Amino acid sequence: MSNSFVELHARQRAEALLDAGSTRELIGPLDNMISPHLAPQNIVPEADDGIVVMKGKLSGKAAVIIAIEGAFQGGGIGEVSGAKIVSALEHVLADNEAGKTVYPIIILDTGGVRLQEANYGLLSISEIHNMVIALKQYVPVIGLVPGRVGSFGGMSITNALLSYVIGTDKARIGLNGPEVIEQEAGVKEWDASDKNLIWNTLGTKQRQATGIIDEVVDDDVEAFRTAITAALDEQKDSHRDQRGDFYLTLLDQLDPSQPLDIAGYDKLFAQVVAKPHHLAPAVSGTKPGTKSRGRNWFELLTGIANAQSAVPTVLHAQADGREYVAIVPDENNRFPRVRHGEVGLQEGYTVASVVNDLIAADQNKPADAKTPIVIVVDVPSQAYGYQEELIGIHMALASAASAYARARQAGHKVVAFIPGDAVSGGFLAQGLQSNRLVALDDLAITIQAMSKASSARITQRTIAELEEATKHVPAMAYDIENYQKLGALYNLIQGIKGEDHDAKAVATVKAALDDAFASLVDAPTDLSFRYTNEIAVNGKDGGRKATNKVRALMAQQWQA
Repeated sequence: MSNSFVELHARQRAEALLDAGSTRELIGPLDNMISPHLAPQNIVPEADDGIVVMKGKLSGKAAVIIAIEGAFQGGGIGEVSGAKIVSALEHVLADNEAGKTVYPIIILDTGGVRLQEANYGLLSISEIHNMVIALKQYVPVIGLVPGRVGSFGGMSITNALLSYVIGTDKARIGLNGPEVIEQEAGVKEWDASDKNLIWNTLGTKQRQATGIIDEVVDDDVEAFRTAITAALDEQKDSHRDQRGDFYLTLLDQLDPSQPLDIAGYDKLFAQVVAKPHHLAPAVSGTKPGTKSRGRNWFELLTGIANAQSAVPTVLHAQADGREYVAIVPDENNRFPRVRHGEVGLQEGYTVASVVNDLIAADQNKPADAKTPIVIVVDVPSQAYGYQEELIGIHMALASAASAYARARQAGHKVVAFIPGDAVSGGFLAQGLQSNRLVALDDLAITIQAMSKASSARITQRTIAELEEATKHVPAMAYDIENYQKLGALYNLIQGIKGEDHDAKAVATVKAALDDAFASLVDAPTDLSFRYTNEIAVNGKDGGRKATNKVRALMAQQWQA
Protein backbone atom coordinates (compact mmCIF):
# COMPACT_ATOMS: atom_id res chain seq x y z
CA MET A 1 0.00 0.00 0.00
CA SER A 2 1.25 3.48 -0.90
CA ASN A 3 2.32 5.68 1.97
CA SER A 4 1.63 8.82 -0.09
CA PHE A 5 0.07 11.60 1.98
CA VAL A 6 -1.15 13.44 -1.12
CA GLU A 7 -3.14 10.46 -2.37
CA LEU A 8 -5.12 10.18 0.87
CA HIS A 9 -8.44 11.89 1.45
CA ALA A 10 -9.04 14.23 4.39
CA ARG A 11 -10.29 11.59 6.85
CA GLN A 12 -7.47 9.23 5.95
CA ARG A 13 -4.91 11.99 6.39
CA ALA A 14 -6.16 12.84 9.87
CA GLU A 15 -6.21 9.19 10.93
CA ALA A 16 -2.75 8.56 9.47
CA LEU A 17 -1.19 11.42 11.43
CA LEU A 18 -2.70 10.59 14.83
CA ASP A 19 -1.43 7.77 17.03
CA ALA A 20 -3.23 4.49 16.44
CA GLY A 21 -6.19 3.93 18.77
CA SER A 22 -6.35 7.56 19.91
CA THR A 23 -8.66 9.05 17.30
CA ARG A 24 -12.20 10.37 17.68
CA GLU A 25 -14.00 12.29 14.94
CA LEU A 26 -16.23 15.24 15.82
CA ILE A 27 -19.31 16.11 13.75
CA GLY A 28 -18.72 13.26 11.36
CA PRO A 29 -20.78 12.10 8.37
CA LEU A 30 -23.38 10.33 10.52
CA ASP A 31 -24.29 13.67 12.08
CA ASN A 32 -25.38 14.72 8.57
CA MET A 33 -24.34 18.33 9.14
CA ILE A 34 -24.68 19.38 5.52
CA SER A 35 -24.68 22.82 3.97
CA PRO A 36 -28.21 24.18 3.51
CA HIS A 37 -27.06 26.45 0.69
CA LEU A 38 -26.00 23.95 -1.98
CA ALA A 39 -29.16 21.99 -2.79
CA PRO A 40 -31.08 25.16 -3.80
CA GLN A 41 -28.35 25.59 -6.43
CA ASN A 42 -28.69 21.96 -7.63
CA ILE A 43 -25.37 21.01 -6.05
CA VAL A 44 -25.16 17.73 -4.17
CA PRO A 45 -23.95 18.41 -0.60
CA GLU A 46 -21.53 16.27 1.40
CA ALA A 47 -22.42 14.76 4.78
CA ASP A 48 -19.36 16.29 6.48
CA ASP A 49 -19.30 19.40 4.25
CA GLY A 50 -15.73 18.64 3.29
CA ILE A 51 -14.20 19.15 6.73
CA VAL A 52 -12.87 16.42 9.04
CA VAL A 53 -12.21 17.31 12.69
CA MET A 54 -10.42 14.60 14.65
CA LYS A 55 -9.11 14.55 18.21
CA GLY A 56 -6.36 12.28 19.37
CA LYS A 57 -2.65 12.17 20.10
CA LEU A 58 0.25 12.85 17.79
CA SER A 59 3.52 11.39 19.06
CA GLY A 60 1.88 11.31 22.48
CA LYS A 61 0.77 14.95 22.45
CA ALA A 62 -2.90 15.94 22.57
CA ALA A 63 -3.79 17.23 19.12
CA VAL A 64 -6.72 18.18 16.93
CA ILE A 65 -6.43 17.64 13.19
CA ILE A 66 -8.64 19.78 10.95
CA ALA A 67 -8.47 18.41 7.41
CA ILE A 68 -10.01 20.11 4.39
CA GLU A 69 -11.15 17.80 1.60
CA GLY A 70 -9.96 19.25 -1.68
CA ALA A 71 -12.06 16.78 -3.67
CA PHE A 72 -15.31 18.38 -2.47
CA GLN A 73 -16.03 21.79 -4.00
CA GLY A 74 -12.31 22.41 -4.39
CA GLY A 75 -11.88 22.51 -0.61
CA GLY A 76 -13.94 25.72 -0.55
CA ILE A 77 -15.06 27.14 2.79
CA GLY A 78 -18.78 27.78 3.31
CA GLU A 79 -20.95 28.31 6.36
CA VAL A 80 -20.97 24.78 7.82
CA SER A 81 -17.38 23.93 6.92
CA GLY A 82 -16.18 27.25 8.31
CA ALA A 83 -18.18 26.82 11.50
CA LYS A 84 -16.68 23.36 12.05
CA ILE A 85 -13.17 24.80 11.81
CA VAL A 86 -13.88 27.85 13.98
CA SER A 87 -15.76 26.00 16.70
CA ALA A 88 -13.06 23.32 16.92
CA LEU A 89 -10.37 26.00 17.27
CA GLU A 90 -12.44 27.78 19.92
CA HIS A 91 -12.45 24.61 22.03
CA VAL A 92 -8.72 24.15 21.48
CA LEU A 93 -8.24 27.72 22.71
CA ALA A 94 -10.45 27.16 25.75
CA ASP A 95 -8.50 24.02 26.67
CA ASN A 96 -5.18 25.85 26.37
CA GLU A 97 -6.48 28.80 28.39
CA ALA A 98 -7.47 26.30 31.09
CA GLY A 99 -3.93 24.88 31.18
CA LYS A 100 -4.63 21.78 29.06
CA THR A 101 -2.19 21.86 26.15
CA VAL A 102 -3.77 20.83 22.86
CA TYR A 103 -2.02 21.37 19.52
CA PRO A 104 -4.04 22.35 16.43
CA ILE A 105 -2.94 21.11 13.00
CA ILE A 106 -4.73 22.31 9.86
CA ILE A 107 -4.42 20.44 6.56
CA LEU A 108 -4.92 23.00 3.78
CA ASP A 109 -6.21 21.57 0.52
CA THR A 110 -8.39 24.48 -0.45
CA GLY A 111 -9.23 27.07 -3.05
CA GLY A 112 -10.46 29.47 -0.36
CA VAL A 113 -14.02 30.75 -0.27
CA ARG A 114 -16.72 28.40 -1.61
CA LEU A 115 -18.20 30.74 -4.17
CA GLN A 116 -21.65 29.16 -3.95
CA GLU A 117 -21.74 30.47 -0.36
CA ALA A 118 -19.49 33.44 -1.01
CA ASN A 119 -20.22 35.85 1.83
CA TYR A 120 -20.59 33.06 4.39
CA GLY A 121 -17.18 31.89 3.22
CA LEU A 122 -15.58 35.31 3.73
CA LEU A 123 -17.10 35.64 7.20
CA SER A 124 -15.98 32.15 8.16
CA ILE A 125 -12.43 32.65 6.92
CA SER A 126 -12.11 35.90 8.88
CA GLU A 127 -13.31 34.02 11.97
CA ILE A 128 -10.69 31.31 11.33
CA HIS A 129 -8.04 34.04 11.14
CA ASN A 130 -9.18 35.43 14.47
CA MET A 131 -8.89 32.04 16.15
CA VAL A 132 -5.44 31.28 14.70
CA ILE A 133 -4.10 34.60 15.97
CA ALA A 134 -5.60 34.04 19.43
CA LEU A 135 -4.24 30.48 19.65
CA LYS A 136 -0.67 31.45 18.77
CA GLN A 137 -0.39 33.11 22.17
CA TYR A 138 -0.45 29.60 23.67
CA VAL A 139 0.73 27.00 21.14
CA PRO A 140 2.10 26.85 17.62
CA VAL A 141 -0.60 26.33 14.99
CA ILE A 142 0.81 23.99 12.35
CA GLY A 143 -0.26 23.98 8.70
CA LEU A 144 0.16 21.21 6.15
CA VAL A 145 -0.14 21.75 2.38
CA PRO A 146 0.01 18.29 0.77
CA GLY A 147 -0.90 18.94 -2.86
CA ARG A 148 -3.96 18.31 -5.06
CA VAL A 149 -5.59 21.75 -4.74
CA GLY A 150 -2.95 23.61 -2.71
CA SER A 151 -3.69 26.64 -0.53
CA PHE A 152 -5.40 29.52 -2.29
CA GLY A 153 -7.77 32.44 -1.83
CA GLY A 154 -8.66 33.57 1.68
CA MET A 155 -7.19 30.38 3.08
CA SER A 156 -3.77 31.36 1.73
CA ILE A 157 -4.06 34.26 4.18
CA THR A 158 -4.69 31.62 6.85
CA ASN A 159 -1.55 29.89 5.58
CA ALA A 160 0.44 33.10 6.18
CA LEU A 161 -0.91 33.43 9.73
CA LEU A 162 0.03 29.91 10.83
CA SER A 163 3.06 29.38 13.02
CA TYR A 164 4.81 26.81 10.85
CA VAL A 165 3.84 25.41 7.44
CA ILE A 166 4.97 22.09 5.98
CA GLY A 167 4.27 20.91 2.42
CA THR A 168 5.30 18.61 -0.39
CA ASP A 169 6.73 19.58 -3.74
CA LYS A 170 3.31 18.81 -5.23
CA ALA A 171 1.66 21.81 -3.58
CA ARG A 172 1.11 25.43 -4.62
CA ILE A 173 0.35 28.50 -2.51
CA GLY A 174 -1.08 31.83 -3.67
CA LEU A 175 -3.88 34.29 -3.10
CA ASN A 176 -5.21 34.60 -6.65
CA GLY A 177 -5.27 31.65 -8.97
CA PRO A 178 -3.77 32.32 -12.41
CA GLU A 179 -7.20 31.91 -14.05
CA VAL A 180 -8.60 34.67 -11.84
CA ILE A 181 -5.66 36.99 -12.55
CA GLU A 182 -6.06 36.35 -16.27
CA GLN A 183 -9.79 37.12 -15.98
CA GLU A 184 -9.25 40.33 -13.97
CA ALA A 185 -6.00 41.70 -15.42
CA GLY A 186 -5.62 40.04 -18.81
CA VAL A 187 -3.55 37.28 -20.34
CA LYS A 188 -0.53 39.58 -20.66
CA GLU A 189 -0.42 39.84 -16.87
CA TRP A 190 -0.55 36.07 -16.43
CA ASP A 191 -1.19 33.42 -19.05
CA ALA A 192 -3.08 30.74 -17.12
CA SER A 193 -2.14 28.14 -19.75
CA ASP A 194 1.58 28.45 -18.89
CA LYS A 195 1.81 25.59 -16.41
CA ASN A 196 5.58 25.81 -15.98
CA LEU A 197 5.32 29.45 -14.95
CA ILE A 198 2.54 28.61 -12.51
CA TRP A 199 4.51 25.85 -10.78
CA ASN A 200 7.79 27.77 -10.80
CA THR A 201 6.08 30.79 -9.21
CA LEU A 202 3.61 29.20 -6.80
CA GLY A 203 5.21 25.81 -6.12
CA THR A 204 6.67 25.03 -2.73
CA LYS A 205 10.31 25.01 -3.92
CA GLN A 206 10.07 28.71 -4.74
CA ARG A 207 7.82 29.42 -1.76
CA GLN A 208 10.34 27.87 0.64
CA ALA A 209 13.17 29.90 -0.88
CA THR A 210 11.35 33.13 -0.03
CA GLY A 211 9.92 32.23 3.39
CA ILE A 212 6.30 31.59 2.40
CA ILE A 213 6.49 27.96 3.49
CA ASP A 214 8.85 26.66 6.16
CA GLU A 215 9.61 23.09 5.20
CA VAL A 216 9.16 20.81 2.18
CA VAL A 217 9.07 17.09 2.95
CA ASP A 218 8.69 13.93 0.93
CA ASP A 219 5.17 12.84 0.05
CA ASP A 220 5.12 10.36 2.90
CA VAL A 221 2.91 10.05 6.00
CA GLU A 222 5.84 9.42 8.33
CA ALA A 223 7.75 12.38 6.91
CA PHE A 224 4.83 14.62 7.88
CA ARG A 225 4.55 13.07 11.35
CA THR A 226 8.26 13.57 11.95
CA ALA A 227 8.17 17.20 10.76
CA ILE A 228 5.09 18.04 12.84
CA THR A 229 6.55 16.42 15.95
CA ALA A 230 9.76 18.42 15.59
CA ALA A 231 7.80 21.65 15.08
CA LEU A 232 5.79 21.02 18.24
CA ASP A 233 8.80 19.93 20.29
CA GLU A 234 10.70 23.08 19.29
CA GLN A 235 7.62 25.36 19.47
CA LYS A 236 8.43 26.68 16.00
CA ASP A 237 6.89 29.95 14.84
CA SER A 238 8.08 31.86 11.79
CA HIS A 239 6.06 35.02 12.63
CA ARG A 240 5.31 35.61 8.95
CA ASP A 241 2.64 38.20 9.83
CA GLN A 242 5.26 40.32 11.63
CA ARG A 243 7.67 40.91 8.74
CA GLY A 244 6.28 44.22 7.51
CA ASP A 245 9.52 46.18 7.80
CA PHE A 246 11.33 43.58 5.69
CA TYR A 247 8.76 43.65 2.91
CA LEU A 248 8.29 47.42 2.94
CA THR A 249 12.07 47.75 2.60
CA LEU A 250 11.98 45.27 -0.28
CA LEU A 251 9.19 47.23 -1.98
CA ASP A 252 11.19 50.45 -1.57
CA GLN A 253 13.90 48.83 -3.68
CA LEU A 254 11.56 47.39 -6.30
CA ASP A 255 10.77 49.11 -9.60
CA PRO A 256 7.32 47.76 -10.47
CA SER A 257 7.47 49.31 -13.95
CA GLN A 258 10.11 46.72 -14.85
CA PRO A 259 9.39 43.01 -15.40
CA LEU A 260 10.21 40.88 -12.37
CA ASP A 261 11.20 37.27 -12.93
CA ILE A 262 11.84 34.58 -10.36
CA ALA A 263 15.63 34.83 -10.44
CA GLY A 264 15.47 38.61 -10.11
CA TYR A 265 13.11 38.42 -7.19
CA ASP A 266 15.19 35.78 -5.40
CA LYS A 267 18.24 38.02 -5.73
CA LEU A 268 16.33 41.02 -4.38
CA PHE A 269 14.88 38.97 -1.51
CA ALA A 270 18.30 37.72 -0.46
CA GLN A 271 19.90 41.16 -0.16
CA VAL A 272 17.18 43.05 1.76
CA VAL A 273 18.19 44.51 5.12
CA ALA A 274 14.99 45.54 6.88
CA LYS A 275 14.56 49.16 7.93
CA PRO A 276 11.85 50.48 10.26
CA HIS A 277 8.76 51.92 8.57
CA HIS A 278 6.32 54.21 10.37
CA LEU A 279 3.67 56.12 8.46
CA ALA A 280 2.95 59.62 9.75
CA PRO A 281 -0.70 60.69 10.03
CA ALA A 282 -2.33 62.19 6.95
CA VAL A 283 -2.26 65.98 6.55
CA SER A 284 -4.29 68.43 4.48
CA GLY A 285 -3.01 68.85 0.94
CA THR A 286 -3.29 71.49 -1.73
CA LYS A 287 -5.05 69.32 -4.29
CA PRO A 288 -7.60 66.51 -3.98
CA GLY A 289 -6.52 62.92 -4.35
CA THR A 290 -8.23 60.39 -6.58
CA LYS A 291 -11.90 60.57 -5.67
CA SER A 292 -13.48 57.59 -3.94
CA ARG A 293 -16.10 56.93 -1.33
CA GLY A 294 -13.44 55.80 1.13
CA ARG A 295 -11.41 58.99 0.69
CA ASN A 296 -14.58 61.10 0.86
CA TRP A 297 -15.64 59.63 4.19
CA PHE A 298 -12.14 59.55 5.68
CA GLU A 299 -11.88 63.28 5.05
CA LEU A 300 -15.41 63.98 6.32
CA LEU A 301 -14.89 62.01 9.55
CA THR A 302 -11.40 63.31 10.31
CA GLY A 303 -11.87 66.86 9.05
CA ILE A 304 -8.72 66.62 6.91
CA ALA A 305 -9.28 68.21 3.51
CA ASN A 306 -7.48 66.71 0.50
CA ALA A 307 -5.72 64.24 2.78
CA GLN A 308 -2.16 63.36 1.79
CA SER A 309 0.19 60.68 3.04
CA ALA A 310 3.72 59.47 2.35
CA VAL A 311 2.06 56.27 1.12
CA PRO A 312 -0.65 57.81 -1.06
CA THR A 313 -2.95 54.77 -0.92
CA VAL A 314 -3.04 54.56 2.90
CA LEU A 315 -4.51 57.32 5.05
CA HIS A 316 -4.63 57.33 8.83
CA ALA A 317 -5.26 60.00 11.43
CA GLN A 318 -6.80 60.50 14.84
CA ALA A 319 -9.98 62.51 15.31
CA ASP A 320 -12.53 62.53 18.13
CA GLY A 321 -10.19 60.27 20.10
CA ARG A 322 -10.33 57.54 17.44
CA GLU A 323 -7.86 56.23 14.90
CA TYR A 324 -9.24 56.24 11.33
CA VAL A 325 -7.60 54.05 8.66
CA ALA A 326 -8.52 54.03 4.96
CA ILE A 327 -7.15 52.52 1.77
CA VAL A 328 -7.79 54.80 -1.21
CA PRO A 329 -7.10 54.92 -4.95
CA ASP A 330 -4.11 56.66 -6.46
CA GLU A 331 -4.33 56.97 -10.23
CA ASN A 332 -0.58 57.54 -10.59
CA ASN A 333 0.62 54.90 -8.14
CA ARG A 334 3.87 53.20 -9.07
CA PHE A 335 2.15 49.86 -8.45
CA PRO A 336 -0.39 49.78 -11.29
CA ARG A 337 -2.59 47.08 -9.76
CA VAL A 338 -3.70 49.30 -6.85
CA ARG A 339 -4.62 52.46 -8.73
CA HIS A 340 -8.36 51.91 -8.17
CA GLY A 341 -8.23 51.31 -4.43
CA GLU A 342 -7.26 47.64 -4.40
CA VAL A 343 -5.34 46.28 -1.41
CA GLY A 344 -1.85 45.40 -2.57
CA LEU A 345 1.53 44.59 -1.07
CA GLN A 346 2.39 48.08 0.15
CA GLU A 347 -1.15 48.69 1.42
CA GLY A 348 -1.31 45.51 3.50
CA TYR A 349 2.06 46.00 5.15
CA THR A 350 1.56 49.74 5.68
CA VAL A 351 -1.81 49.25 7.37
CA ALA A 352 -0.19 46.62 9.58
CA SER A 353 2.57 49.08 10.49
CA VAL A 354 0.03 51.78 11.41
CA VAL A 355 -2.01 49.45 13.61
CA ASN A 356 1.04 47.79 15.17
CA ASP A 357 2.37 51.24 16.11
CA LEU A 358 -0.95 52.00 17.78
CA ILE A 359 -0.89 48.70 19.70
CA ALA A 360 2.62 49.48 20.92
CA ALA A 361 1.74 53.05 21.92
CA ASP A 362 -1.26 51.88 23.96
CA GLN A 363 0.10 48.61 25.32
CA ASN A 364 0.32 49.82 28.93
CA LYS A 365 -3.12 51.45 28.97
CA PRO A 366 -6.16 49.73 30.46
CA ALA A 367 -8.58 48.35 27.86
CA ASP A 368 -11.11 51.14 28.31
CA ALA A 369 -8.41 53.75 27.59
CA LYS A 370 -7.03 52.19 24.40
CA THR A 371 -7.62 54.14 21.22
CA PRO A 372 -10.67 52.92 19.29
CA ILE A 373 -10.15 52.17 15.60
CA VAL A 374 -12.46 52.99 12.69
CA ILE A 375 -11.67 51.04 9.52
CA VAL A 376 -13.06 52.93 6.53
CA VAL A 377 -13.88 50.20 4.00
CA ASP A 378 -13.91 50.94 0.28
CA VAL A 379 -11.87 48.18 -1.34
CA PRO A 380 -12.88 46.80 -4.75
CA SER A 381 -10.64 43.75 -4.26
CA GLN A 382 -7.06 42.76 -3.62
CA ALA A 383 -4.48 43.54 -6.31
CA TYR A 384 -4.40 41.10 -9.22
CA GLY A 385 -0.90 40.84 -10.62
CA TYR A 386 1.98 38.49 -11.32
CA GLN A 387 4.49 40.47 -9.26
CA GLU A 388 2.08 40.52 -6.34
CA GLU A 389 1.73 36.73 -6.41
CA LEU A 390 5.46 36.11 -6.80
CA ILE A 391 6.24 38.28 -3.77
CA GLY A 392 3.30 36.87 -1.80
CA ILE A 393 0.40 39.31 -1.58
CA HIS A 394 -1.45 36.91 0.73
CA MET A 395 1.21 37.61 3.38
CA ALA A 396 0.66 41.37 3.10
CA LEU A 397 -3.08 40.92 3.60
CA ALA A 398 -2.39 38.54 6.49
CA SER A 399 -0.23 41.18 8.17
CA ALA A 400 -3.07 43.72 8.05
CA ALA A 401 -5.68 41.22 9.26
CA SER A 402 -3.35 40.10 12.04
CA ALA A 403 -2.72 43.67 13.23
CA TYR A 404 -6.43 44.47 13.42
CA ALA A 405 -7.20 41.19 15.19
CA ARG A 406 -4.41 41.61 17.72
CA ALA A 407 -5.52 45.19 18.40
CA ARG A 408 -9.06 43.99 19.05
CA GLN A 409 -7.90 41.09 21.20
CA ALA A 410 -5.72 43.52 23.20
CA GLY A 411 -8.76 45.68 24.01
CA HIS A 412 -8.92 48.23 21.19
CA LYS A 413 -12.53 48.60 20.07
CA VAL A 414 -12.61 48.16 16.29
CA VAL A 415 -15.53 49.24 14.08
CA ALA A 416 -15.56 48.94 10.29
CA PHE A 417 -17.57 51.57 8.43
CA ILE A 418 -18.56 50.53 4.89
CA PRO A 419 -19.44 53.44 2.58
CA GLY A 420 -18.03 51.73 -0.53
CA ASP A 421 -17.14 48.33 -1.89
CA ALA A 422 -16.03 45.45 0.33
CA VAL A 423 -14.75 42.66 -1.85
CA SER A 424 -12.68 39.53 -1.49
CA GLY A 425 -9.22 39.52 0.13
CA GLY A 426 -9.35 43.29 0.35
CA PHE A 427 -12.26 42.98 2.78
CA LEU A 428 -10.52 40.22 4.75
CA ALA A 429 -7.57 42.57 5.27
CA GLN A 430 -9.47 45.83 5.67
CA GLY A 431 -12.67 45.35 7.66
CA LEU A 432 -13.54 41.80 8.59
CA GLN A 433 -11.45 41.71 11.77
CA SER A 434 -13.64 44.40 13.36
CA ASN A 435 -15.92 43.88 16.38
CA ARG A 436 -18.75 45.61 14.50
CA LEU A 437 -19.61 46.20 10.84
CA VAL A 438 -21.59 49.36 10.06
CA ALA A 439 -22.64 50.07 6.47
CA LEU A 440 -24.59 52.56 4.41
CA ASP A 441 -27.85 51.26 2.94
CA ASP A 442 -26.68 51.98 -0.58
CA LEU A 443 -27.30 49.53 -3.41
CA ALA A 444 -24.25 50.91 -5.20
CA ILE A 445 -22.08 49.09 -2.65
CA THR A 446 -20.66 45.76 -3.84
CA ILE A 447 -19.93 43.27 -1.07
CA GLN A 448 -18.80 39.82 -2.13
CA ALA A 449 -15.95 37.33 -2.49
CA MET A 450 -15.19 37.79 -6.17
CA SER A 451 -16.25 39.78 -9.21
CA LYS A 452 -19.17 38.39 -11.22
CA ALA A 453 -16.99 37.62 -14.24
CA SER A 454 -14.43 35.63 -12.23
CA SER A 455 -17.07 33.95 -10.09
CA ALA A 456 -18.93 32.82 -13.22
CA ARG A 457 -15.72 31.44 -14.70
CA ILE A 458 -14.69 29.55 -11.55
CA THR A 459 -18.17 28.09 -10.92
CA GLN A 460 -18.61 27.32 -14.64
CA ARG A 461 -21.74 29.43 -15.00
CA THR A 462 -22.75 32.24 -17.25
CA ILE A 463 -23.13 35.64 -15.61
CA ALA A 464 -26.88 35.35 -16.24
CA GLU A 465 -26.94 32.01 -14.40
CA LEU A 466 -24.91 33.50 -11.55
CA GLU A 467 -27.29 36.43 -11.21
CA GLU A 468 -30.27 34.08 -11.19
CA ALA A 469 -28.68 32.02 -8.40
CA THR A 470 -28.16 35.12 -6.26
CA LYS A 471 -31.92 35.70 -6.22
CA HIS A 472 -32.36 32.51 -4.19
CA VAL A 473 -29.17 32.46 -2.11
CA PRO A 474 -28.51 35.69 -0.14
CA ALA A 475 -24.93 34.66 0.57
CA MET A 476 -24.16 34.84 -3.15
CA ALA A 477 -25.74 38.27 -3.67
CA TYR A 478 -23.62 41.34 -4.32
CA ASP A 479 -25.73 44.01 -2.57
CA ILE A 480 -25.60 45.30 1.00
CA GLU A 481 -29.28 44.58 1.77
CA ASN A 482 -28.86 40.86 1.10
CA TYR A 483 -25.68 40.98 3.15
CA GLN A 484 -27.68 42.27 6.10
CA LYS A 485 -29.75 39.07 5.97
CA LEU A 486 -26.68 37.09 7.04
CA GLY A 487 -26.54 38.84 10.42
CA ALA A 488 -23.04 40.20 9.90
CA LEU A 489 -23.94 43.89 10.17
CA TYR A 490 -24.42 45.74 13.43
CA ASN A 491 -26.17 48.63 11.70
CA LEU A 492 -27.34 49.40 8.17
CA ILE A 493 -27.55 53.21 8.10
CA GLN A 494 -30.66 54.37 6.28
CA GLY A 495 -30.97 57.44 4.08
CA ILE A 496 -27.25 58.07 3.46
CA LYS A 497 -25.41 57.23 0.26
CA GLY A 498 -21.69 56.82 -0.29
CA GLU A 499 -21.46 60.01 -2.32
CA ASP A 500 -23.21 62.16 0.31
CA HIS A 501 -21.16 64.76 2.14
CA ASP A 502 -23.54 67.21 3.77
CA ALA A 503 -23.55 67.98 7.50
CA LYS A 504 -26.63 65.87 8.16
CA ALA A 505 -25.06 62.81 6.54
CA VAL A 506 -21.85 63.25 8.53
CA ALA A 507 -23.78 63.67 11.79
CA THR A 508 -25.82 60.54 11.06
CA VAL A 509 -22.74 58.45 10.38
CA LYS A 510 -20.92 59.77 13.46
CA ALA A 511 -23.96 58.92 15.60
CA ALA A 512 -23.99 55.39 14.17
CA LEU A 513 -20.29 54.99 14.98
CA ASP A 514 -20.88 56.31 18.50
CA ASP A 515 -23.64 53.72 18.94
CA ALA A 516 -21.43 50.91 17.64
CA PHE A 517 -18.61 51.81 20.02
CA ALA A 518 -21.05 52.13 22.93
CA SER A 519 -22.23 48.58 22.24
CA LEU A 520 -18.66 47.35 22.77
CA VAL A 521 -18.41 48.48 26.40
CA ASP A 522 -17.94 45.27 28.43
CA ALA A 523 -18.60 43.23 25.26
CA PRO A 524 -16.48 40.24 24.17
CA THR A 525 -13.39 41.09 22.15
CA ASP A 526 -14.08 38.25 19.70
CA LEU A 527 -16.28 38.08 16.58
CA SER A 528 -19.21 36.26 18.22
CA PHE A 529 -21.68 39.10 17.60
CA ARG A 530 -21.95 37.90 14.00
CA TYR A 531 -23.72 34.69 14.96
CA THR A 532 -25.44 35.70 18.23
CA ASN A 533 -27.42 38.79 17.15
CA GLU A 534 -31.16 38.63 16.41
CA ILE A 535 -30.86 38.38 12.64
CA ALA A 536 -28.13 35.74 12.86
CA VAL A 537 -30.17 33.60 15.24
CA ASN A 538 -33.72 34.10 13.94
CA GLY A 539 -33.45 35.64 10.45
CA LYS A 540 -35.79 33.96 7.98
CA ASP A 541 -33.84 34.42 4.77
CA GLY A 542 -30.27 33.92 5.90
CA GLY A 543 -28.78 34.34 9.36
CA ARG A 544 -26.28 31.94 10.87
CA LYS A 545 -28.61 29.10 11.83
CA ALA A 546 -26.32 26.43 10.42
CA THR A 547 -23.34 28.04 12.17
CA ASN A 548 -25.13 27.88 15.50
CA LYS A 549 -26.18 24.25 14.96
CA VAL A 550 -22.55 23.34 14.30
CA ARG A 551 -21.39 25.22 17.38
CA ALA A 552 -23.93 23.48 19.61
CA LEU A 553 -23.01 20.06 18.24
CA MET A 554 -19.29 20.72 18.62
CA ALA A 555 -19.77 21.76 22.25
CA GLN A 556 -21.81 18.61 22.90
CA GLN A 557 -19.23 16.28 21.36
CA TRP A 558 -16.00 17.95 22.44
CA GLN A 559 -15.86 16.55 25.98
CA ALA A 560 -17.81 13.36 25.29
